[in-house]
Order: sequence, then C-alpha cells, then structure tokens
Amino acid sequence: MPETYRVGLLGHGTVGAAFEALLAERADAIAHITGFKPEISGVLTRSRGDFAEILSGSDLIVELIGGIEPARDYVLDAMRAGKHVVSANKLLLASYGEELWSVARANGVQLRFEGAVAGVVPVIRVLQESLAGAHVERIHGIVNGTTNFILTEMARAGATYESALHRAQELGYAEADPTDDVSGGDAAAKLAILATVAFGSRVPLEWVEVEGIEGVVPEHVQAARALDMKVKLLARATLADGRVDARVGPAFVDVHHPLAAVEGPFNAVMLQGDAIREITLEGPGAGGIETASAVVADLVSIVGTSGTGFLQDDPVWRELERLPPGELASPWYLRLTVDDRAGVLERLAHELAAEGVSVARLVQQPVDGHATLHVVTHEAPAGRVERALAAIRALPESRGDADAIPVVSERGVEELGWA
Repeated sequence: MPETYRVGLLGHGTVGAAFEALLAERADAIAHITGFKPEISGVLTRSRGDFAEILSGSDLIVELIGGIEPARDYVLDAMRAGKHVVSANKLLLASYGEELWSVARANGVQLRFEGAVAGVVPVIRVLQESLAGAHVERIHGIVNGTTNFILTEMARAGATYESALHRAQELGYAEADPTDDVSGGDAAAKLAILATVAFGSRVPLEWVEVEGIEGVVPEHVQAARALDMKVKLLARATLADGRVDARVGPAFVDVHHPLAAVEGPFNAVMLQGDAIREITLEGPGAGGIETASAVVADLVSIVGTSGTGFLQDDPVWRELERLPPGELASPWYLRLTVDDRAGVLERLAHELAAEGVSVARLVQQPVDGHATLHVVTHEAPAGRVERALAAIRALPESRGDADAIPVVSERGVEELGWA
C-alpha cells in the first residue's frame, strides 16, 4: 500500500476547487508513479479552516489564495516549518521572490510555481530542467489568455475593444473587473518570473515597462492586416549587451512568426538562444482546470524528488543590470494624424530623421481634410522613436494622434517587402 502524502490547501476559489477535484481523480495514478498517495488534509478559506492545524497536519502546502497578504505570511510560515510549497501566485512571486527563495533555501524545502506563469504550458519546468545547460537570450510570450481572446475577436469580427471585452466577459474569459489583464499587469508579473528563471538574475517587477491593450483600436488591427501582421499583447524579455530589457505591450507580429498563430484564450512562450535556436511552447491559458493541472504536476515533482536536493535552490546565480529604458531597438509601426496639405510630409520626415529614425514604408489615407499616415520604420531605439513622436505631436499640423507599436518578426523589412 502506498503511503499517504498530506496536502494542505489554502484557497478554494475556481482554481482551488479544480485542484481538489483533479487531485482526487489522479491520486491513484500519482501513487503508482511516486509511491505516495496524495490526499487533502485540510482546506483554508475565509470562512473555514485553521491555518495552524492545516500546517501541522500536512506534508506540503498548496497556496491558491492569490494576492500578497495573507498569502505571503502563510507561505513563509509553511517553509519555515519545513513544508514544501506549491503556489500559483504570480504577484507574490514577482514581488517577493528573493525573500521566498531565501527562506526555502534556509529550510531545505522546494518552492514550485509552474501554475503562476502560463497555465498548463510547462515553461518553468522546461527552463529549470530541460534547458538547464542552455543560454536563453530572449523570451517572447503571449501569457494572458484574456487579452489574446480580445485581440483575436477584434481581428476576426472587426469588433471594437469594448465589444470584444464584453464578449470575453460573457464567455468567462475576462473578470467583471478586467483591469489586471487588459492593463498588462498580469502579463508583467508573469514576465518578471519568467525572465528571472531564464536569465538566472533577479528581474524585479518594477523593471518591466508595461502598456495594456485599452488603446488598441480597429484601425490598428486593420493596419496590421494590411502589413501581413497581427496585433498581440506580447511579454518580451531580452539580454542585450549583458543587460536585461523587459516589457509588456501591444506589438505587430509578422504572420510568419510562431506567436501570430496563437489565437483565442491560449498562451504560448518562445525561448531563443544560441544553443537551442528556438523553442515554442503553447497551450490553454490560466483557467481553473489548466492552472490546477500545473499545480498537480508541481506536487508530483516535489513528491518524486523529496530528499534529493533537486531544485531546492534559488534560480538566481548572477546579478545583471537593467538596460536603460528606451535603448532596445526594434522596427516600429507609427500611426500619425496630420493636416492634409503640402509640406507636412517633409516636416514629419525631418522630425524622424533628427532622431535617426529611418522610414521603410509609408501609406497615406486622406480623410475629411486630414490624413492618417501609416509608417513602418527600420530598427530604432524606443527612446528615439518616442522623442520623434513628441516633436511630431507638437507640430501645428498635427492632430495630436501619434502612437508607436513595435514590430516583431524574424524577417527584416527588406524580406517583408517594406523597404
């Protein structure tokens, strides 16, 4: 008979309830694999359960409360008591990862967190185990299913942002208050965790530059389509000259890029480096059963490796600096609205050239006495592009609308036919 492995569950919302059901369903299979049969020893919610009793009666704690407090205190207390912890709490890990790993290391316990990043997509496990000897230099990810569904709806049905969000809420892909998703905050926390593990250096949440999708309009989607692109909310982390750049925001993604095909509420992460070249992992995003599946997988890993020292240390082994904001170069899509009269294009070109921004393609759409300009640039640092746009907005001919969206492609502008 397999030994019983006692699991204390903190939180019983959508993910917690799904985890409890899935663990019961898979208990016999886990016992066959590991020799230990997991069972829930206690559940803590706002209205029931006592943390001290659950802690003393458990071999492992699963934290699915979310937020910072009281989750942080519970996790720290559990690890100080010698209990392994599995958490799906992205905000806690992104904000207090250094403290959590320090306590885990000091007490010889494992802290696993696959469910915090990309639902059922096992990107943390791949980074920590399969790619432990690789040198990952770049991460491109769609790590928020809500925003990917909204942008997919805008592309497929020509919907506005507002109507696509309403549809996502009707289908249960978006919360009643979707702010954390649509603002990019959810993706930023996930990227901070991903970049820390991939680069072996602490990437604080405050290093991540964040822009949400609230400003994406149908004109952006239409312009992307005309350029054989799709609009995606991308989480991107890059090692450039030994320094880290991390950002979340809308991007025009080449239709030939692997992430362009990821639609609806799905997540995908692309890892790139010299030795591995390119690996893309894709799967359902962080719904209840998907996250629960990742949590169960973490539990199995802990049970199977307890006492071996495997993955008990902090993934951080070096200190990298942050690349100053605005220095990372990229091709850009610019959308400008100006008066439609002679000499305006020349003035715009002058302001771009003054910042060293070179135009690869320009399309002009006259509308009611003004013109909307769709511009694609060659690679240019983000800071130079923003300074050029600030100068353009200040021109008397400008209608005030001047925004920039990075272009993500494995092909250059010449191969794309833009030059």
